[in-house]
Amino acid sequence: MDQYIARQPILNVHKRLYAYELLYRGAEPYTLNNVSGNRATASLLSSTFLTRGIDEISGMRPCFINFTQDLIERNLPAAFPKGQIVIEILEDVEPSKKVVSVCRKLHEDGYKIALDDFVYNRKFEPLLEIADIIKIDIRLTPLDTITRTLHRLNKYKVKLLAEKVETNADFEKANKLGFTYYQGYFFSKPERIEIRELSSVKVNLLRLLAEVTRKETTMEKLRDIISIDIAISYKLMRFLNSAYFYRLQEVKTVKHAIAYLGEKELRRFVLLVVISELASEQPGELTRLALVRAKFCELLGEISPHKAISGELFIMGLFSLLDTMLGAPMDKIMDKLPIGRRVKDALAQRSGLLAGFLKVSMAFERNQQRKISSLLLELKINPQQVPESYLTAVRYANGLL
Repeated sequence: MDQYIARQPILNVHKRLYAYELLYRGAEPYTLNNVSGNRATASLLSSTFLTRGIDEISGMRPCFINFTQDLIERNLPAAFPKGQIVIEILEDVEPSKKVVSVCRKLHEDGYKIALDDFVYNRKFEPLLEIADIIKIDIRLTPLDTITRTLHRLNKYKVKLLAEKVETNADFEKANKLGFTYYQGYFFSKPERIEIRELSSVKVNLLRLLAEVTRKETTMEKLRDIISIDIAISYKLMRFLNSAYFYRLQEVKTVKHAIAYLGEKELRRFVLLVVISELASEQPGELTRLALVRAKFCELLGEISPHKAISGELFIMGLFSLLDTMLGAPMDKIMDKLPIGRRVKDALAQRSGLLAGFLKVSMAFERNQQRKISSLLLELKINPQQVPESYLTAVRYANGLL
């Protein structure tokens, strides 16, 4: 039976990726309603470490994984690499003598321990003495409660992680309170939407983006673009020699690389590089998210009755964060790009057939399970084929970056 796993990024104060929280989505029929916490975590660990390989999903970053009371008392975390997981103790775990004893031994063995959705209570003090990270939901927890909690935590050697950070204002608020880590999608939303002048560098990149998206662009023009840009040539070689392609022989020349990819994939590669450059002033996870969305949307198209639009779905996913990257309204950006009306409508208006695929990707990121089920039904996509598509998209993004 297929297991549905997704991930949510955890960034540091510099908005750089620190870790991921791995989220178990359940199996067919794509629901957690009848899945116990024990089964969810056990399935996630099995799928991640035994079936898929942690590197494919985490990109060598630590993974926060939820553990229930029973799984902790059975010392299940000790069966997995201490350098690759953060043991996340759920808020409903009672700090029994057994739980504290197991966690203390795990801490001594070098495992990191996080307390999830933390609300202060004296009974948790034994766990606070060995915990490394405290997670606090900054949206559901009143500010005065957060302030009192942080005051009580001063005497413990813990770092603070703010959950549900969905806007830049949330980030700034948590930053001022002294949080070290931030979980949420605040980095993927524009800090301000206004009509403003773009820097000359970004104008040139936008022009290059326009050139590459033109249907009449030739292989010769693409070769010219690559041949005069050392950075693009270097990234092309790295991309083709990444684990994503699983080739037997190394690509050693740019000419060989261009011949290997062909026009469609070469055009796509240049798009990826331009998007990466446009996002250079933004958190690195923004580019990764755009790449995952692009490939995920494309693959969803291929397993739907709408295979013919998979190429448009890739571009839509890739461009879905341009407003954040450029700090400009999406409709104004779309006016400058010679792309199809369906892609423009999906990005600027969130309307039309293509928009449904983007909504699936965004709902998947945010663990909106009911919305996902409804959208997949509407798009006539078999839920059993979705997890492999998502993991392929993650591998694709990791391979490029």
